[in-house]
Amino acid sequence: MNKEVLAVAKGTKPADLVIKNGKIVNVYSGEIYEGGVAVCGDTIAAVGDVEYCIGENTTVVDAQGKYLTPGFLDGHIHPESSSLAIRPFAEAVLSHGTTGIMTDLHEVGVVSGLEGIEAVLKEAEGTDLKIYFIVPSHVPFSPNLETSGGRFDPAIIRKALKRPDAVGLSECVGPYITAEFPDLMESFDDALSMPGKTLQGHLPDMYGGAMSACVAAGVSTDHESFCEKDVFERLRNGCHLMMREGSAARNMTTLLKTVLDNHLDTSMVSIVTDDLHTVDLAERGHLDDALRTALANGADFVTAIQMVTVNCARAFQLEREIGGLAPGRRADINITTGPEDFKVLSTFAGGRQITDNGKLLVHYETPVHEPCILNTMHLLNPITPESFHIKAPAGAKKVKALVMDTLPYIPFTNRRDVELPVVDGVVRCDTDQDVLYIAQVERHGKNGNIGKGFMGGFHIKGGAMASSVGHDNHNIIVMGDSFEDMALAVNRCVELGGGQVIVREGKVAAEVAYPICGLLSDLPLSELAEKKRELNRVAHEMGTPIAIPFMFLSFICLAAIPAYAITDCGFIDVPTQSVIDPILEVVE
Repeated sequence: MNKEVLAVAKGTKPADLVIKNGKIVNVYSGEIYEGGVAVCGDTIAAVGDVEYCIGENTTVVDAQGKYLTPGFLDGHIHPESSSLAIRPFAEAVLSHGTTGIMTDLHEVGVVSGLEGIEAVLKEAEGTDLKIYFIVPSHVPFSPNLETSGGRFDPAIIRKALKRPDAVGLSECVGPYITAEFPDLMESFDDALSMPGKTLQGHLPDMYGGAMSACVAAGVSTDHESFCEKDVFERLRNGCHLMMREGSAARNMTTLLKTVLDNHLDTSMVSIVTDDLHTVDLAERGHLDDALRTALANGADFVTAIQMVTVNCARAFQLEREIGGLAPGRRADINITTGPEDFKVLSTFAGGRQITDNGKLLVHYETPVHEPCILNTMHLLNPITPESFHIKAPAGAKKVKALVMDTLPYIPFTNRRDVELPVVDGVVRCDTDQDVLYIAQVERHGKNGNIGKGFMGGFHIKGGAMASSVGHDNHNIIVMGDSFEDMALAVNRCVELGGGQVIVREGKVAAEVAYPICGLLSDLPLSELAEKKRELNRVAHEMGTPIAIPFMFLSFICLAAIPAYAITDCGFIDVPTQSVIDPILEVVE
């Protein structure tokens, strides 16, 4: 018991902070009514009529009739997708009213293991953003199909689950559950044996008995819903529906319409962003932007706020700690405008004012990074243009090849069979058919693998793109129409210590460095966003219609997303979880 909070609640001790003259958005009762919030330290002591909590030294903030909401919570986000180190990331999302996130920091773990994740969580302690750690359920994400730098086995997961900030197990993949992978089942048992730990699902295309099996195993949420059928499948099975509204996937409008049109209960529905691009964060915002979309699509104000606050907290069994304006909860408070022109005006996190009328009041100094998250680019072999050759069968002049085409709106891939020429024994791409070379180069110093294939959907000409961000192994993904430009792009990426590079006709045309794990930059959001805009601009000049081509490229290496992928192990048929040859046959 916090006796100081109790004393403020009783009126025997003045509050440290009182926000008065507001309209309280009560996510518990579903009401909006006039009142305020009294805070003691980092905790809410009283809500409603709080005049009695004001003393001589109380800081008083007049909300001037604006709305008071809980701070926003993102129940499934990978901060690494913003390319920001954790401290500038915290500044960025706090400025949009997000005061807490649930994250596995999986991408850092892929490169630097639990040691790297713990280093980043330590850096985050120097911010006002509340981070709840969801332990990665397995690294590498697709066993035997990719090489990662870090590794999570049941013993490491058990150790991580014992951290006081750990709230569960993340990204529990449906087919791995139904196949009862032994390591995963062992980690399920460990997590469920610990109070307050949950199992967070990754369940695309899981229906009927498969969905029943996942929920029966203990999975309680899923963020991989795309259509009306998915909404009913999850909610009818008692699985919390996380509606994704990020950058790589924006599914909320379809899902929310299904919920509202069918008058479904919304208490097990929340909004998450999953992967949020730097430029989107700079230009659109975070959950405040998703809220505007929800309101525009018919959600009433209280319901929309519940979907980014208390519903998320309940999904993680944290409703007594965060997610609402009530005594005993963390003092995370937003002052906002109303539903017609919604925006966050001021934010308080843990009782500390972060923004005032949109102006950021805090700045977190760049820390001295732990060695385990620096200097992570390790090639075993030199990369040359020949590294990317795909050899044809002896004597072939033309071959039939399998090309994976990305969809333009979500990085899922489909099959296309094409005929490609062979020159000097090497299969050549064909930009007139929208066929590019694509490869992934192992960069963790483990085996020197290079996986190769053919890519469609990006439509670039006259160069190459390379990135050390490649889910879920974060080897170097490279795509282009020139072996020479591909080699230059990969080698420049290594020289930067990790990053994203575009080469055009033998010269570097745009680049950004990610010295932290080859994934993250210490630059502030505004500076990094400008560099990312330049990457996008150059890529668009080269012909791609995809708004965020590097983010799409990063998902082409994900061997858990249908239908095809490229990893350092080769060209992956995702449904069969096998490496296949992109050369189908010789054309006579």
